[in-house]
Amino acid sequence: MSPTIPCSDAADSYPETMPGTPVAPPTGTSAIVYCEGQFGEQDGKTANGLVRHSERYEILSVIDSMQAGVDAGSFLDGTPAGIPVLADLSEAIAHAGYVPDYLICGVAPADGLLSSAQRVVLLDGIARGMHIINGLHEFLNDDAEFVAASLVAGVTITDIRRPKEKKDLHLFSGRIFDVTCPRIAVLGTDGAIGKRTTATLLVQALNARGIHAVMVGTGQTTLIQGGKYGVALDALVPQFCSGEVENQVVAAFEGENPDVIVVEGQGALSHPAYLTSAHILRGSRPAGVIVQHAPKRDVLGDFPMVPMPSVASEVELIEAFADTRVIGVTVNHEQMDDREIGDAIDAIELELGVPATDPLTRPLDQLVDMVLLSFPELEATSASSVR
Repeated sequence: MSPTIPCSDAADSYPETMPGTPVAPPTGTSAIVYCEGQFGEQDGKTANGLVRHSERYEILSVIDSMQAGVDAGSFLDGTPAGIPVLADLSEAIAHAGYVPDYLICGVAPADGLLSSAQRVVLLDGIARGMHIINGLHEFLNDDAEFVAASLVAGVTITDIRRPKEKKDLHLFSGRIFDVTCPRIAVLGTDGAIGKRTTATLLVQALNARGIHAVMVGTGQTTLIQGGKYGVALDALVPQFCSGEVENQVVAAFEGENPDVIVVEGQGALSHPAYLTSAHILRGSRPAGVIVQHAPKRDVLGDFPMVPMPSVASEVELIEAFADTRVIGVTVNHEQMDDREIGDAIDAIELELGVPATDPLTRPLDQLVDMVLLSFPELEATSASSVR
């Protein structure tokens, strides 16, 4: 499965477990998400995202013995999702009443590698006849133990982050200048801060208002969720990053004729390790940027030696780096109660003079209005759709 082509094509091209030894993909979509010790945390963002949204897989349960017994949706957002968090793989299979088609690795550590304990669980899933979806930097199709196990069990392993051959990658071409609809990038002040969730909710809310919005993903979780257009940007040679973003935006524009394209951000432009925001800005050339910020986060999530930037400094950096403007700020409410969220929204609006909201605790109309305020031409699209 190639993560750098539109996922509508990729869904029909499951990988070979060994060159010359193709294995037919399963016909079902049932899946268990493995996220031991990380569900609801920053390094569990793939599992968190799949609970909130999945177009490709039917998520039956999440494995995390630390949170076993709760509803995954209630634990994340206070709204039941009907997806239980269970203690281990045996319990998850028993709950399903059959062996589901897939075991998805839902952890996303900074180094992108499996621990010894995690290897054991994924190998157990293979032995039980489950296909593996792996979003880590560690490619399991290159691991002799996993390849041998998958051949014996007759299952596939999909390494989501494996890029295309270099001959098939795209350099920046300038085709982005032919994309006539607005592009909005959802960037942030840190990694694992909610950019993908906000981008997904924004696309859903815009479409609900009659504005044809399409999302372009830039990370492995969006690809696993079933996003039609996207690239696992942090797995590419940097020379091709802006070109691959451009290529996916152009593909979305030509394939969907949207009113607006929303581009998922990665890391932060100010981040010392996750610099892919620069390629997103260069490749998609957004007319507007929404910045996601966690007011209560004092240090970077995976790099506690580095203080969090202020949202004001990130806005200034983005607008200095690219020919764009920040049109709003979205708040990640971790460690905040409702009063603190409201105070943070008010403070951001007063300081920066742009609208702010929390997409998970405030009406999504506020997020749509943030866009319409800066792109009033989309209001006509919404009005004609209603008529």
